[in-house]
Amino acid sequence: MPKDFERTRRVGEQLQRELATIIQQELRDPRLGMVTISAVEVSKDMSVAKVFFTMLDESSDHTKAIEALQHAAGFLQHELGRRVQLRTIPRLRFAYDESIERGSALSALIDTAVKTDRAKHVEDDDGA
Repeated sequence: MPKDFERTRRVGEQLQRELATIIQQELRDPRLGMVTISAVEVSKDMSVAKVFFTMLDESSDHTKAIEALQHAAGFLQHELGRRVQLRTIPRLRFAYDESIERGSALSALIDTAVKTDRAKHVEDDDGA
């Protein structure tokens, strides 16, 4: 069984590299903006690939980007078929990756807690 996992991981990594190149160089949809492919998870039977993406412009609407990517899925699969040596190209499903937003929110919370803690220690030192 580990070989199956290894193969799906390698296929996912290759699909991620190829999709990033195709989207960057060949898709001209204004709804996409600055899209980055963060990960691709391929099912065990290699029939479906879940493509996770982030957007560099946080003000962009990721639902419009999902619509644009789903609209371009046929073209992307066709291009993958030309570039990747697989018997069948998985169907592409797109999902917005919120991990960067969550990470920046968590970082902001930590920064706020550190500032509050420092201010408290300064007050304690002044009052002593």
